[in-house]
Amino acid sequence: MRRPLGVLAAAVSLAAIAAPVSAAQAAAASETARCRVSVAKPQVSDTLKIQTSAARRGCFNSALLRIRILRAVPGKDPVVKSGATRKGRLTLALACAPGTYYATATDYRGRPVKSKAVKLTCTPGSGTPSPGTPTPSPSTPAPTPSTTAPAPAPNPTTSAPSTGTVGTAEENEVVALVNAERAKGGCSAVKHDPQLRAAAFGHSADMAAKNYFSHTSQDGRSFLDRIKAAGFTGGSGWAENIAKGQRTPAAVMQSWMNSSGHKANIMNCKYNLIGVGVAKDSSGTLYWTQDFAAR
Repeated sequence: MRRPLGVLAAAVSLAAIAAPVSAAQAAAASETARCRVSVAKPQVSDTLKIQTSAARRGCFNSALLRIRILRAVPGKDPVVKSGATRKGRLTLALACAPGTYYATATDYRGRPVKSKAVKLTCTPGSGTPSPGTPTPSPSTPAPTPSTTAPAPAPNPTTSAPSTGTVGTAEENEVVALVNAERAKGGCSAVKHDPQLRAAAFGHSADMAAKNYFSHTSQDGRSFLDRIKAAGFTGGSGWAENIAKGQRTPAAVMQSWMNSSGHKANIMNCKYNLIGVGVAKDSSGTLYWTQDFAAR
């Protein structure tokens, strides 16, 4: 009897699928099934460092593991710290600057993972916002044209007012405008603190002299690093606002109050101290900084 050719063809196909695999193929398949890459969401350590870690688990073979910490900002998110290892686990840390961060990790076999984005407030253990301690907004207000004549700009080479009081006339006008807004929201007035003012002015002058615009100094310092370097001790909360290009205290306050992140810092009733610093670059552009603290 003739056998149906279709049955023979089917038998050959099944035999090919069920053919035994080599030991190397079996190991590779097992690793593919078991090997996992994980990454932890960034958190703030007791030493005020942003910290995260990544690991390869269930993997037989060593492979390069790469991890990156990114900061969420308008536009393309910058990588603020990166590293790699072949040891299967890696921890990264960097000086804390308030903002929203997340981490990514991958190995050379192409297993990418991404952590949740978290808003960090530079308080130990923070992975979510702490009540009453808002972070500076990663965005910055655009220059607002002034409807009045430009006020005289302070000299960025002068680190302290000659009158012996805290701040220049322009800086103290910003403080007055801050307290006027806080009064509307039921918050007590903030006091112009000489150490916070020194930190704020120092950052404005540095940005003006080096032509950059960021909460992070070009030497890597965060605003909290600058506040501590100015001699400010203690405190239970801190924040910073910056702006560039506004010609008067009224204009820069309008810009900050029109930005939710900056306004949140100004209207935080927990803060009772402020430092304001303004400096101009060689072209006459003004750089403004507000540092807040609760103590």
